[in-house]
Amino acid sequence: MRRRKLLLAAALGALAAATAASAATQSPRRPAQQPSGASLLLPGVTYSRQVEFTSRGPIVFDVVTAPRPDGTVYTLAPALSNDALRGTEKLSALGQRLAAEATTVAVDADAFERRSGVPRGIVLQGGVLENQPSPGRSSLGIGADGQLSVARVSYAGTWQGSGQRRPLLLNAAKGRFTLYTPAYGPKTPREAGVVEDVIPVFPPARLDQPLAGTVAQVASAGPTPIPRGGAVLVARGPQATAQLRAEAPAGQTVDVWLSLSPDWSSLAAAIGGGPLLVRNGRPVFQPGEAFAPRWLASRQPRCAVGQRLDGRILLVCAEGTSPAYSIGVSSYELAVELARLGATTAYGLGAGPAAGMAFDGTLLTRPPSGREVRVSDALVLSYSGVYAAPPSTPVLSPNGDGVGDSETLTYKLVRPSTVSAVLSGPGGRTISLASGAQPPGLYQLSWDGSDGGALAPEGAWTFTVTARDDRGVTTSAERTFSLDDTLSALAVASGARGQVVATFRLARAADVIVRVERPDGVPVATVLSAPLPAGQQRAVWRGRIDGRAAPAGRYQVDVQATSSVGTSSLVAPFSLLPHAPRR
Repeated sequence: MRRRKLLLAAALGALAAATAASAATQSPRRPAQQPSGASLLLPGVTYSRQVEFTSRGPIVFDVVTAPRPDGTVYTLAPALSNDALRGTEKLSALGQRLAAEATTVAVDADAFERRSGVPRGIVLQGGVLENQPSPGRSSLGIGADGQLSVARVSYAGTWQGSGQRRPLLLNAAKGRFTLYTPAYGPKTPREAGVVEDVIPVFPPARLDQPLAGTVAQVASAGPTPIPRGGAVLVARGPQATAQLRAEAPAGQTVDVWLSLSPDWSSLAAAIGGGPLLVRNGRPVFQPGEAFAPRWLASRQPRCAVGQRLDGRILLVCAEGTSPAYSIGVSSYELAVELARLGATTAYGLGAGPAAGMAFDGTLLTRPPSGREVRVSDALVLSYSGVYAAPPSTPVLSPNGDGVGDSETLTYKLVRPSTVSAVLSGPGGRTISLASGAQPPGLYQLSWDGSDGGALAPEGAWTFTVTARDDRGVTTSAERTFSLDDTLSALAVASGARGQVVATFRLARAADVIVRVERPDGVPVATVLSAPLPAGQQRAVWRGRIDGRAAPAGRYQVDVQATSSVGTSSLVAPFSLLPHAPRR
C-alpha cells in the first residue's frame, strides 16, 4: 500500500493564490460549476462581482459585505499612504504593508492635492485628528460601536503662548499659523519667510483636550524635521511671524486646543470623501455639497461605503470606463445601487482612475487603464482573527494522475495564538492537523487524503482552524473541499481526419458530460452526455461547431462526472490545427 503522510510547514512569505498549479501536462482540476453569488473572503465577510446590463452598456459592481465593526476583531478606519499625509501609494502596496497587522479589504477614499498627496478631507485615526475636514463637503464618522454617521463638520483650532489665543490650522500649508504633527510626514514643507517653532514633546492631537509642549528651537525657513512624538508650529507673513517670535520663543510653553462641530471627540475614526449618497434608506439626488455638477453626473469608476439597518457594512466599487466591460456610474447611480443593496446610510469615497478595492494587497477591481493608480488614503476593513485561504484544489483526488493528488491548506495569524486545525469529513470523521501555541505568520498544512494508512472516506470535508490570541479573543475560519477519486487521467489527442479524442478513467459509475470550450470556459460543443460505467472511457469530437468546421486555435476539453460521491471536473487544453486540403 502506498505510504501517505501529513506535512506541516510554516511559510513566512506572502500569501499565495489559492488555486493549485498543474503538476503534469493536464490543466488543474477545477470546480465542476463556478460558484454563484457571493464568495467567502473572511469569516463573516463575503465578496461578489455583479454585472448589470443597461441600455448604455454593462456596469460591474464589486461588493463586499462585512459584520458591524466591533473594534476588536473587525475594525473600519482610515489608512494613509506611506503612513503619512504627504505622498501617495498604490492601494495594493498599502494593503501589503498592513498584511502583518490584519487581513484587510481596502477601498480608495478621499481626493487629494496632486502636488503634495495630502487628502482634501478629514482624517481621524484612533481618536487623533490628523487632517481637517473639507469645507462644503460632508465627512464620514465611525463610532467605537461601529455606527457610521455623515455630517458637515467644521474645524476650529487655537494656540497660545505668552499672549492671546490665535487661530491655528492643522497640517495645512496655508493660513497664518499651522501646527504640523508627525502625521504630516517627516518634515514641514519647503517655505521661505516663515518662522518655525520646534516642539520636541507634544501629545497626540486629540479633540477638546488641552495640548501643551515647550518650544526647544526656532527656525526661519522650512523644511524642518518634525520630531516623532512632537510637533512644529509655523507662522507665515510679517505680522504672524512677529507674533510667534514674541509670544513663543525657545523655552516658552505653547497651549493648543482643537475641536470639531458637531462634536466628534468620541468617535474612533473619520475620513473625508463624499458626497452623502443614501439617507434613511433613500438615495440622495442633490447632495448640495461642494462638488461640480459635471463631476457628479459623469460616468466613471466610483467607490462607496454603506451601512445596513442591522449594522453590517457594505463596501462597493463600480468599475469603468470601458464600453465592452463596464461603463462606470454617476454619483446618483451609485447611490441607487447602495440603496438597492440595503444601505440605510451610504457615503461616497474614491472616484476616477484611482477608485478601486483590494483584498490583502491584491486588487479585486480592474484599473481602467490596466495600470494601478496611486492613492492618498484608504478606508480599510481590518480583521485580526485567524484567516484561512481557499484550499489549493476544490477536489482532492489522490489517484496518482498528477492532478489534485494532495491538498494544501493555508492559514494566517496576525497575533500570537493557541491554534487547533482540524479536518471533518463524512460520518463525523475528524483528523487533527495541528495544535499548540504559534507566533504570527503564515502556515501551510498538506494532506494527501490518508486516514490511518488508508484512503479517508470520500465526500465533503471541512477544514476548521480555531485560534485564541494573546487578548483572549477566540476566532475560527472554515474552508470546504471534497475528496473524490471518481475521475482521473484525462488526456486529449488528435485523431484521424481532424478528430479530437479525449480519454479518461472512472473509478465508479457516473453521469458524465464532456464539453469542448474556448480557453475562457465558454462552451462551443457538447461531445457526450450520458451515464457511464466504471473503467476507461473515450469521447470523440469531430471538430465541428453547429455543423460547421471549427476554426483552428486553442480549445479545452471539460469532463464533468457526477457520482454517488459528488461532482468533479477535469480540464485539459488542446490546439486544433487547420484542416489539410484534400487531394
